[in-house]
Amino acid sequence: MGQSMTRVLWRSLALILLISGVVTAPLVAQEPAVGQQDVSAFPRVPLTTGRSTILTTDFDITRIALTNPAVADAVVVRPREILVDGKAPGTISLIVWGPAEQRIQYDLVVEQPIAALEQQLRQLFPGEEIAVVVNADAIVLSGRASSTQTMLRAAEVARASAPGGNVINMIRVPGASDAQQVMLQVRFAEVNRRVIEELGASFFTGPGGYRNWVARGTTQQFPAPELDGDELVLSDFLNLFLFNTNYNMGMVIRALKQSGYFQSLAEPNLIAYNGQEASFLAGGEFPVPFASGSTGNISVQFREFGVRLNFTPQIAGDLIRLHVEPEVSSLDFNNGLLLEGFRIPALTVRRAETEVELRDGQSFAIAGLIDNQSQTDTAAVPILSQLPIIGRLFKSQAERQERTELLVLITPRLVRPLDPDEVPPLPTLPGQFLPSGDDIGEQILGGGGAIDAPPSTGP
Repeated sequence: MGQSMTRVLWRSLALILLISGVVTAPLVAQEPAVGQQDVSAFPRVPLTTGRSTILTTDFDITRIALTNPAVADAVVVRPREILVDGKAPGTISLIVWGPAEQRIQYDLVVEQPIAALEQQLRQLFPGEEIAVVVNADAIVLSGRASSTQTMLRAAEVARASAPGGNVINMIRVPGASDAQQVMLQVRFAEVNRRVIEELGASFFTGPGGYRNWVARGTTQQFPAPELDGDELVLSDFLNLFLFNTNYNMGMVIRALKQSGYFQSLAEPNLIAYNGQEASFLAGGEFPVPFASGSTGNISVQFREFGVRLNFTPQIAGDLIRLHVEPEVSSLDFNNGLLLEGFRIPALTVRRAETEVELRDGQSFAIAGLIDNQSQTDTAAVPILSQLPIIGRLFKSQAERQERTELLVLITPRLVRPLDPDEVPPLPTLPGQFLPSGDDIGEQILGGGGAIDAPPSTGP
């Protein structure tokens, strides 16, 4: 009996051990091997460009591998130490092997050295909430600034240390607008004043002369009478014409004063996206022929002239920075040239280029573009023009004075789209000014004559 009981107990114990081994075997198989690591949680190693760090392991290193040595480089300096050098911004993997299939993987994150820039911004602008994020291509500034000037100065400091000067400024300022388009209202005003004074005299005798004397005196500055056989040809009577039939003598006098006033006004409106250039031209084009040196063929190209405006807006918080290039040009045939039978005019150009900062709705003027021209032409007959009193009758003079002034007035405005409730209605007439379709049909079918519109009830 005792032996039977002992056998039962041993069999029960063996059965329990067998069941325990079967149940626990799969659990033991799922545990990671010694030296291996869960791939979902690789250690992150932060680096800075141009800086180094040391990584240590719990086992002797047999081999390492990098995904991109251009971003970071690694060297085994001791059996359990690795020297890692940051070269360029980016994120790569570092895999380290050891004995008995031991392995560990790191994520190397290399960033730009922004600590110095952040420290500099905090020293220059204490109390400002400016954050700096650096990637491989640019520096991104974000946060808030107390004024627009602080925002612009912070961007200039960052641009000085950015690779290639590329800075994305996302700093917010109080009162800044979300508009990204700028409308430029421009007014060009050109005033031209011109005064011309001419004075001269010419003496002449008729075809028969005076006591067998035929004479004529002129300075050739203004047209004078000419003798053509037995006829007296007057191409221009000038201003005063005197002729004595008894003495057969006469005189023409050029005494003229001219004044002119010219004003030109252009008011273009342009819309441009933030940071994009827009242009305007009110004028025309004139042909310019070009002769080919090899074939001798003549080709024509057209050149523009008139009132031109190029501008590039930059929205900076509540300010608008403008790069403006106004230009006014006109054709000048007096200083042109003759090429292959073609008269090619020159261009008289007045151009300005400037950068300004304005708020929405403020204006600035570009004035002082003044062109003064003064010309005096004098002609005289030698010896006779030096005689006292009557010597002035043998002189002629023409004076020309011209003054042109250009004024450019520019007003930038921020543009935002209108909501459906803000769209203004189109102008309409309150009364009916045309008969309805039924009235027209009745008149046509009834054989009526002219269609009379009903009287308007509106104002």
